Amino acid sequence: MSDFTIIINDPPYGSERPYNALRLANSLIKKEDILVTVFLMGDAVTCAGRGQKTPDGYYNIERMLKPVVRRGRVLLCGTCMDARGMKEENIAEGCKRSTLDELTDLTISSDKVLVF
Repeated sequence: MSDFTIIINDPPYGSERPYNALRLANSLIKKEDILVTVFLMGDAVTCAGRGQKTPDGYYNIERMLKPVVRRGRVLLCGTCMDARGMKEENIAEGCKRSTLDELTDLTISSDKVLVF
């Protein structure tokens, strides 16, 4: 089993980094014997905001997180959530509040860590 941790720092819209990171995460989870954890930090915690509304034909980051939640994990930096006034009840289903300590452990244990 290979473990991948993908750290995203940018907000959901205005940059293509979260979009591209989640495209990669969704491709990786389709492979056998690969565990993917997406860790959202800084402004990226808003990627997991519940109820995102985007124009037709435009990608929706909340929707892109769903397959990762089903076959991997999506964790949010709790300190970053607090700094942005985000409450746990406002994050997308299956996403979980986390800590820097958990990210530290993931960084040590993962086979690969990718930062977007």
